Amino acid sequence: MISTSDAYANVVAETRHWLNQAVIGLNLCPFAKAVQVKDQIRFAVSDATDAEGVLTDLQDELALLAETDPEKIDTTLLIIPDALDDFLEFNDFEDLSDRLLKRMRLVGELQVATFHPQFQFADTQPDDIENYTNRSPYPILHLLREDSIDRAVESFPDAAEIYEKNIDTMQKLGLEGWKKLMTKA
Repeated sequence: MISTSDAYANVVAETRHWLNQAVIGLNLCPFAKAVQVKDQIRFAVSDATDAEGVLTDLQDELALLAETDPEKIDTTLLIIPDALDDFLEFNDFEDLSDRLLKRMRLVGELQVATFHPQFQFADTQPDDIENYTNRSPYPILHLLREDSIDRAVESFPDAAEIYEKNIDTMQKLGLEGWKKLMTKA
């Protein structure tokens, strides 16, 4: 079940801080600022404690996003503070997300991107700085509209270069810079 209680206010606050400082502040996603400025990001917190519960919450959030006007909610961050802590388990969950999109007939309409506190790209070491481009305070499933992605990519001529630019940004920032950036003032 998606929680709206004050008990998760800190989880949302930490996620907003990460979004503002890292994703938008470092321009890791050049498309994020527009939806943030328009207040079109939904922050949903799953109170699930296992993958099955997360899958149920994901289904609910995908349905909500698919049915909602993009001017109201363009994208959703489904934050998972109490489940999928293990990155390998979280990574395996991506297959379940893909199957759910197919079952709901939302392939081509919505997609799910992933962020995790221990995110690690293939062929990297756990503490390699490039992994931090996808590290978040909690496991997060980012629900995106395909149409919005297409429009954003059209407006950004070098979208394919974002990954390389992000690695360069993170290498310049370094681990100590990342830690300072993530410290709340």
